[in-house]
Amino acid sequence: MFRAVHHTLAVVVFLSAGAGALAAEVNLNGVVGNKALLIIDGGKPRWLAVGETSPEGVKLVSITGETAVFEAGGQKQTIKMGQSERLSSGFASSGAQSVVLSASGGGHFVTTGQINGQSVQFMVDTGASFITLGGTDAKRLNINYANGQRIAMSTANGVVPAYRVKLDEVRIGSVLLNNVDGVVHPDTAMPVVLLGMSFLNRMEMKRDGETMTLKKRF
Repeated sequence: MFRAVHHTLAVVVFLSAGAGALAAEVNLNGVVGNKALLIIDGGKPRWLAVGETSPEGVKLVSITGETAVFEAGGQKQTIKMGQSERLSSGFASSGAQSVVLSASGGGHFVTTGQINGQSVQFMVDTGASFITLGGTDAKRLNINYANGQRIAMSTANGVVPAYRVKLDEVRIGSVLLNNVDGVVHPDTAMPVVLLGMSFLNRMEMKRDGETMTLKKRF
């Protein structure tokens, strides 16, 4: 179940369009020339150039000194260095939340998402019964797995101890699920969090070549 995956796998995530705008939390961390260093929705820092639009629908309009102007959902917002603002995004949920993933060169579907509001790297794994985390990610996310149900799970390395937990919130793009079953392997090093069937069973999954669409059912 645990396959070697490199963090450098390139994955592009597109959110579906429709009615009703979403929101994105934008933090301006730095400015160099015509580029701004941003953290969007608690994700990893990324550079955005003037005129460029992020996958979340946030466009960098201009930079003046330590101030940048952004546009999202047809509205502009000025943000100063070190400041955070919640911007209305031009993407939408259209009632049914969905996200489209693109396969990496190795054929895996890997994407950045959030567990309990904190950023994680997911890999879609239909062979995993639950969202599955290693001990390092669980500690970083402040998941008190020791209070969960202790179980034994079979892996390629034999039977290992694990803990069943409840994840309050799991988000990928515009798709948000609450109260999702997870498993923590405290003694196993995992480069990604496995997006298993406890999440995927609540999705309509459609693969078309190198893309996969996940649409929330309930």
